[in-house]
Amino acid sequence: MSRNGNGNGRVNGNGHHSGNGHANGNGKPRGPGELWPLVRMPLTPRIAVVGLGYWGPNLVRNLHELPDAELTAVCDTRQEALDAIARRYPAVPTTTSFDEIVADPSIDAVALATPVSTHHPLARAALEAGKHVFIEKPLAASSAEALDLIELAQERELVLMPGHTFLYSPPVNTIRDLIQSGDIGDIYFISTSRVNLGLHQSDVSVAWDLGPHDFSILRYWLDETPRHVSAMSRSCVIPNMPDVAFINLEFPSGTIAHVELSWLAPSKLRRTTIVGSRKMIVYDDTSNEPVRVFDSGVDLPNPETFGEFQLTYRTGSIISPHVKAAEPLFLELGDFCAAIRTGETPRSSADIGFDVVRIIESVDASLDADGARVDVGETAGGYT
Repeated sequence: MSRNGNGNGRVNGNGHHSGNGHANGNGKPRGPGELWPLVRMPLTPRIAVVGLGYWGPNLVRNLHELPDAELTAVCDTRQEALDAIARRYPAVPTTTSFDEIVADPSIDAVALATPVSTHHPLARAALEAGKHVFIEKPLAASSAEALDLIELAQERELVLMPGHTFLYSPPVNTIRDLIQSGDIGDIYFISTSRVNLGLHQSDVSVAWDLGPHDFSILRYWLDETPRHVSAMSRSCVIPNMPDVAFINLEFPSGTIAHVELSWLAPSKLRRTTIVGSRKMIVYDDTSNEPVRVFDSGVDLPNPETFGEFQLTYRTGSIISPHVKAAEPLFLELGDFCAAIRTGETPRSSADIGFDVVRIIESVDASLDADGARVDVGETAGGYT
């Protein structure tokens, strides 16, 4: 695999040079006896993308455009996929060998966009080689695998970041700000629909494919993991591969949520309703006004006589707050690079990635038990 670019310096857990580099602070080669400055300088992470399926080319494009990163290599087992990338980015080296990526000391980090079943072995190999790892959702195929990666990353002081892109979506963050400000009041319930026609996966169910989006958003908004889960599903097209699921979540705060997931729908729908004690929110990711806040609700005044309850329904104004346009994936990869440089925890943390995996495991456990209510803590694997 041909190489271009500067330097072969290594990084430590804080994302700083910690060995013999090839350039000094002025960009000139270091002499044999020249020492590193006492203040360690941050670097621009050199990142390789592994996997060029549906999402991998988006990682390549954003890393190529991101000023805080250097796209160092692209890897896939299919030569035709590499050829297509090479035509668009001729200066970026390509390879069919993941072992070559892992063995290359000039690569600081690896971004994985491969099938879920490969996340654990590939990420573990990269971490063992001292590389930071970004993994497209979900973090791993089980909570045990996720926990193993988390422990290894902590041991090696490396960044392990799951790719929950919606945590960087401007509308999602606008809603989080509204929730945390207290304007919405206590969150009574949340209902989400994430459906479309097509994109059936051959290796994972709809809960593993689409579920991480809504589970990570709920975890991010509410700052808590559901205590109980119940679910029902059906495998309509591929036997024993659920392509529609209806999932109920119960949170410790009392908030309940209903998540509808499907690969079988006449149109694409990304819609969430949040009902609070003061206001309500409708989030439609496909709309020109993605966030609408309804000053609506119901009040229960003190009864004038014993047993008399008169509900007061309130229908007020509807506000569409301004939401800045930005590509979430670009922001997400920028956060990954910042975490490498500073050692700070990224917004899409390994903890959130772990919680999402154990929620999905609980969904599977409920489905195996004919929709029974399952304690999410039972699948936590001892990690909190």
